[in-house]
Amino acid sequence: MTAPGIPLRVGVRVPPCDRADRVAETVRRAERLGFDDVWFPDSQLLWRDVFTTLTAAALGTERIGLGTAVTNLATRHPAVVASAARSVAELAPGRFTLGLGVGNSSVGPIGLRQTTRAAMRDGLGMLRALLDGREWEFPAAERTVRSRLRDPRPEVPLHLAASGPKNLRLAGEIADGVILLSGVSPRTLEGATARVREGAEAAGRNAATIPLTVSAFCAVTDDIETEARLLKPVCASIAQNGGAPFLALAGIDVQVPAAVGGVYPDLVHAEDWDAAVDICSAWISDEAAFRFAEEFCLFGTAEQITERLRALHTTGVTGVFLQHVGSYDPPTGLIEAVGTSVLPALSRTTEAKAEHR
Repeated sequence: MTAPGIPLRVGVRVPPCDRADRVAETVRRAERLGFDDVWFPDSQLLWRDVFTTLTAAALGTERIGLGTAVTNLATRHPAVVASAARSVAELAPGRFTLGLGVGNSSVGPIGLRQTTRAAMRDGLGMLRALLDGREWEFPAAERTVRSRLRDPRPEVPLHLAASGPKNLRLAGEIADGVILLSGVSPRTLEGATARVREGAEAAGRNAATIPLTVSAFCAVTDDIETEARLLKPVCASIAQNGGAPFLALAGIDVQVPAAVGGVYPDLVHAEDWDAAVDICSAWISDEAAFRFAEEFCLFGTAEQITERLRALHTTGVTGVFLQHVGSYDPPTGLIEAVGTSVLPALSRTTEAKAEHR
């Protein structure tokens, strides 16, 4: 359970889809409206460099938390990631979180494989050692090289994004925090948090001290049916990548081919989103999209979203980062809608609870 009096951290996902200085303007607006965090995805062919964007955001803000959600250790060597993370943390002391994942849209377009659990374990160990200022043994062709990072930043928290049971356990075992990719469905969240707890307990850690951040697509609307249609490519991608049992928990029974033509670069990051919606309508009905929005996402009026966030907080989740549908425009509408209607309501709830204690 969440510790009493600790408010839920509400963040927003901002893709580095424009010049870094323009993206920083979006981050400044989120800060002014009261968001706790901004999370940046990393995919070298889809967006601008994530650490360049983080630098601009760090220099242009004062309070808001900044994080990667997520970068990876496949296209970037762990030593390179350590140096980049240190550089951002220097500009935003106490505000930067390094979120890591298996690679996904970074590795696929260039023919690389996602990071294995063994490589993730080793990579995280290397990152932590370097950020702590300790030496690390790097294997070389003829001899082992021992090196360390100058001017380390040991306070950088390392969070792992996970959805499958084995990666969730790994995250509970070795990470400073976990980014849950299960959506806000109570049924899937219960299973995900249980796996994190198992990993933590196996490592002798207190699971209650591990921050849990949930990612969720969000839209403030009184017409969920219409908005939910836009989620069809997301729903199809989940089904396509082994998530059919995950969807079945909400009564969504869909079958999607392993390969779907006419969409670039992939379903979740489609450049022509309207075309992707039309293509995916062959397998994802309007009813299925509606059920997906209701069960796994935060779609609804400001009041409905506020209530769901309050309920989410009681399950032990410590943070949420909201996503808009689409990858190549900033989430300005979502930031305005949540920042002006949802966040003030959540703040009033927190203040009221504090007065009663």
